[in-house]
This record gives sequence, C-alpha cells and structure tokens, in this order.
Amino acid sequence: MNNEQAQINKDLQTFIEKFDPRKYKMTKAGVEIRGIIDMYRNLTHARMIITNLELNLTVIHTADMLSYGGFQVNVN
Repeated sequence: MNNEQAQINKDLQTFIEKFDPRKYKMTKAGVEIRGIIDMYRNLTHARMIITNLELNLTVIHTADMLSYGGFQVNVN
C-alpha cells in the first residue's frame, strides 16, 4: 500500500484530501469520483479546489459518467 500511495501525484493527493469523496477509484490518468448525487454542485466544488490551490489537474465529465454519478480528475 505504501508503494501505491508513493506513486500518487502530489496534486492529486491534495485534491482527494480536500474534496473528501465517499467513493473513488484510482485510474492511470488520475481519479474517478463516483456516487455523486448533486453533479453540478460537486463539479463546481472540484473546479474551485483545483483553481484555488493551483493544482495541475483537470476535471472531465461525460454523459456516460452521469449514469453512475461520476466524473474524473486527471493529472495534466
């Protein structure tokens, strides 16, 4: 587990700590947040965290992700 945590990008780790998602899955490109009910509010909150902390991350959301209440935050 320590090796896995050491490989997580510092900006991505900061985002996960600040956003504090209930359910998320690590991907090669970043993290996929799941189980979101209020999608607009959470997407806005994620973008605000990234902007305010000047993190090198991008929020990605597609129509397919809406079906399971999810979006991705990827490392640039």
